[in-house]
Order: sequence, then structure tokens, then C-alpha cells
Amino acid sequence: MAFLSGFQRLIRHTPLLNSHFTSIRLNSTLTSPKLFVSGLSRLTTDEKLTEAFSPFGQLTEAKVIIDRASGRSKGFAFVSYATVEEAEKAREGMNAKFLDGWVIFVDPAKPREPRPPPQSQSEQPQTGFTVNKTVGWCG
Repeated sequence: MAFLSGFQRLIRHTPLLNSHFTSIRLNSTLTSPKLFVSGLSRLTTDEKLTEAFSPFGQLTEAKVIIDRASGRSKGFAFVSYATVEEAEKAREGMNAKFLDGWVIFVDPAKPREPRPPPQSQSEQPQTGFTVNKTVGWCG
């Protein structure tokens, strides 16, 4: 833990490194009005996200991604604006800021990659093992 805090202090007080990491994060230009927000608290809701990002322009969507099993936030969200200019203002204004006690990072959202279609039972390769699909206890 002490090593980590010392390392963070070194990065924070080294102007060359600090400006290098900041420039990497801010150099990518926005091509769509959709933003990816990471580093969210597990307690952040859609309403809190909307409240934090609404001063930068007209929001079309603010959605915290929820885990299906636990019903809690996965720690990231997507925010969409009406125009790319509003999204750029929000990115500059909210990147590396505190929201619900956590530092959040705002980056351009990447397009979703298509998933391969699920394989049917007959298309799965045979490995030599068979699965017993009997339901209940026999015997």
C-alpha cells in the first residue's frame, strides 16, 4: 500500500509523466455524442448520473450498467448527448472529477462489437465426454 501511494505521488508530481498520461486520455477526438464513464461508485444511480452530466448540455440518455445477478452497478455507465460538442464539453468538465466519492473517467464510447451466434447442440465439437441430461434422481 505504501509503495502504491508513493508511486501515485511520483506520477502526480512528475510533470512529464502527468502531461503524457493526460494527453493520451484527452487526445482521442469524439466522433459520436456517446460517452463511456468508468470508475463509478456501486451506489451511483441513473438519476445521480443525469444530475451530474446535465449542466453540459441536453442529455438523451444516462444509463448505469447493472449486474443482473446482484442488481448493483458494475461501476461504469454510458451517457449520450444531443450533439458531439455537448459531449466534448461534458468530457472535459467531468473527466477525473469526483462523483459519489469516487474519481470517474470519461472517454468516447466505442461501438459494440457483434457477438457470434450461439452454437446449437449438434454443431458443438465432440470431445469424448457426454453430458447426462437426466433430471431428478434415478435409482
